[in-house]
Amino acid sequence: MHVVAAPVTDRAPLFELSTIVEVFGASRGESLGIPWYDLRICAGEDGPVRLGEWGTLDSPYGLEALDDADTVLVPPPRDGREDFPADLLEALRRAHARGARIASICTGAFVLAAAGLLDGRPAITHWNSLEELRRRHPAVAVQPAVLYVDDGDVLTSAGSAAGLDLCLHLVRLDHGSRVAGMTARWSVVPPHRDGGQAQFVPTPVPEPSSTPFGAWLDWARERLDAPIEVREWAEAAGTSPRTFARRFRDVTGETPVQWLAAERVRRAQELLEDTDLPVEAVAARCGFATAAGLRKHFGRRMGTTPQQYRRSFRTARDDRVAG
Repeated sequence: MHVVAAPVTDRAPLFELSTIVEVFGASRGESLGIPWYDLRICAGEDGPVRLGEWGTLDSPYGLEALDDADTVLVPPPRDGREDFPADLLEALRRAHARGARIASICTGAFVLAAAGLLDGRPAITHWNSLEELRRRHPAVAVQPAVLYVDDGDVLTSAGSAAGLDLCLHLVRLDHGSRVAGMTARWSVVPPHRDGGQAQFVPTPVPEPSSTPFGAWLDWARERLDAPIEVREWAEAAGTSPRTFARRFRDVTGETPVQWLAAERVRRAQELLEDTDLPVEAVAARCGFATAAGLRKHFGRRMGTTPQQYRRSFRTARDDRVAG
């Protein structure tokens, strides 16, 4: 079972910690038919570890939990904290050195940076702390406006709700797009927001069918294997193409065409993970006119080819099963 350790420091805010518990702490394995995670919330320092202003952490785990964790996920410290326990920083370095995956949510990036794990790497934190991260840790390649940064063995997320996007991204890496999508639906959040998406979106994307706009998205998802014109889509939504496009961008931060391309690529991911269909058949089921069209959009969004993605996903899955 994949062990996730979350070291909590004194007065850590509750919201970001709750996203870790929501994704990795809930018992989902039985309904999904797969082993789920073993989440260990642990004290990141000596003495009472207060959870914001609302209570005190009561956990059987201390920093020793990081010694056999597969993933270490660092929630943010209290606002303005600049000093972090030496034992915590050393435990993070040890975990990274032995090959654990290290990640942070929001200003948890400051903890990773203090441990030296972000030197020379791209990283992100809450938009309001970007300049402070640059000032305190000039060796970090701070990214200005993304939801999360995946640098392989070290990952960081932007503020607050972006931590949920990162957690779902980790599930996607471990179990694939279908399982990550089901986890998102249980949490009543959009199934996937790309890490490169800006931190600011005017209005949250609705869960499918929960609002009239969500029904518009469902209408398109049910027709991904066919060409979809914005005019036709707007007509189905009962509005003009111009109004539809403006409203769509206000809500999602993308144009209808951009959203469709991303949704088709996500569908392709699921088919590449779960079926042995040839790439040409995957392209057809996702609404790409040719396999070349799929390769173009897939490479642009995923940074690899469909064939390589399938091989990499299955190799990683087989390694997890063997481990």
